[in-house]
Amino acid sequence: MKDLNASSSTWADTLPSQWGPELAHTEIEVPLSRSPQDLPTSSAIRAVSATERLSLWGWMREGLRAALFLAPRTGAAAPTPWQLLVLSLISGALLLGAARLQVVGPAQFSMRGWLTPMWSSLVLLWLAWWAMAPAQRAPTPAPELGVPGPSGGLAAWYVLSAWAPLAPLLVLYVLMGLAVHQPALWNGTVASILFWVAYGVLTVWVLATLVVVSARFIRSRVRTAVFGVAMAVVVGVGMWQFQDQPWEEDALAVADASADGAQPPEPAQLALSQGLFENQQLLWQQQVDALLPQRPGVVDVYGLVFAPYADENVFRRESTMVNTLLQERFDAQGRVLHLLNHAETAETHPWATPENLQRAIAALAARMDREHDVLVIYMTSHGARNHELAAAHWPLQVPPVTPEMLRAALDESGIRNRVIAVSACFSGGWIEPLATDSTLIMTAADATHTSYGCGRLSELTFFGRAVFHEQLRQTHSFTEAFAKAVPLIQQREVEAGKADGFSNPQIRVGQQIALVLQALEQRLQTEAPNASSAAPALAADAPSPVPATAAATDAATAPSPRP
Repeated sequence: MKDLNASSSTWADTLPSQWGPELAHTEIEVPLSRSPQDLPTSSAIRAVSATERLSLWGWMREGLRAALFLAPRTGAAAPTPWQLLVLSLISGALLLGAARLQVVGPAQFSMRGWLTPMWSSLVLLWLAWWAMAPAQRAPTPAPELGVPGPSGGLAAWYVLSAWAPLAPLLVLYVLMGLAVHQPALWNGTVASILFWVAYGVLTVWVLATLVVVSARFIRSRVRTAVFGVAMAVVVGVGMWQFQDQPWEEDALAVADASADGAQPPEPAQLALSQGLFENQQLLWQQQVDALLPQRPGVVDVYGLVFAPYADENVFRRESTMVNTLLQERFDAQGRVLHLLNHAETAETHPWATPENLQRAIAALAARMDREHDVLVIYMTSHGARNHELAAAHWPLQVPPVTPEMLRAALDESGIRNRVIAVSACFSGGWIEPLATDSTLIMTAADATHTSYGCGRLSELTFFGRAVFHEQLRQTHSFTEAFAKAVPLIQQREVEAGKADGFSNPQIRVGQQIALVLQALEQRLQTEAPNASSAAPALAADAPSPVPATAAATDAATAPSPRP
């Protein structure tokens, strides 16, 4: 028979475990004289008392306190599924409403712009789960200064990390909205410095609250440091590569409300018929057959003008202007193809579709000296944040054109010397995909800003007007025309009240194309020294005067917001 008082006895090994591991070495005396009511309750022997439930307001309050770097008083509480949903919706709605301040005038909600940044939340959620996993498995530490540390798991962390940076984020959104609505406040050097200092302080505040809140759950300096660095990388990548916004300017509404409320006429509608399709094929062949061949010993200029958006007459006017300019100023008579989507030009111009764009480049390559001649491509339409060139020709379905699509067609054609101009919002995103040593490419905006002047009441876009209609009638140098046009565009955008910042037109000139264009400029200057420099009146919506119109590109995206 075993000694029940011995340390090796079964009772000695198992009895204390009935109270849990935290009381394995705790002695509990129960005097025989006490009644059962005098025995200690479970709450009296609990290691750390904690509130197990918190109201919605309690979670909001503790999250907002965390913005001041105060310890959340949530203990071991975790939000219920309904609380998690409601708290997430409330914080998201506040940020969505504040983001609306960054667009002046009519705006439209962009589901894509709202959902795109959410990838970073999923990455941070996984990082937080990894970082706090060991701490969640360990016993809850003793409270400091009477405040138990939060230990409610991933759900509690998610709620607190959503509400802790909410205050500085809202202030940051208001600051950015103020910069959009009152751009004159930040014109001076001192004002500009103050803006960026405030922007930097608020951004650091947001990141710091996330790190501090997360550190209280992680409870490891090493893992907190890893989490903080990874979070900074994720946020940085999001700000750099994923700049989509939930609100975008409603370009059509802005155009309709401009010019003292004048209402532009509704665009004509295309009537599809078998005869029209057959005529398009015949027209295409006529335009290609009319192209003049290259002249031996002469660097000829060939042109491809592309306007795929039929719903606004400004693109018809601008593409017609550029077509005429290339023939009159760059000795390109009979060597320009004009691809245009418009209901009133279906009998005179090939449609602007991706298929026709590729066919046009191939047709021009067959006529020109691909090693020495110069191909000038001008594209005008709305542009999207993903750098697609919008197209519309209802009821014809026309997909958008991308810079990668244009680059592939040019490389396949073997045309070396290229001058490419893209007049569209966010068109700076076309530069990298199209850049080569033998390419000059200029765009109406950088990759993150809208351009201006493509509404229904616009005569020409600001870029097309300044660079082609004005400056290239004074010079044969594309670089000189661009340099002189940029300050004019900026001045006109300020006068017009462009709310989202300067469009910031871009240009890149390859080393090889620079020499070719310099020689071309000298030849043109010598051959036409007395040419008139006056900009002629626009031929409104008249069709191109020369039957050198070729192919077009399919594009059917909704127009990107461009005033």
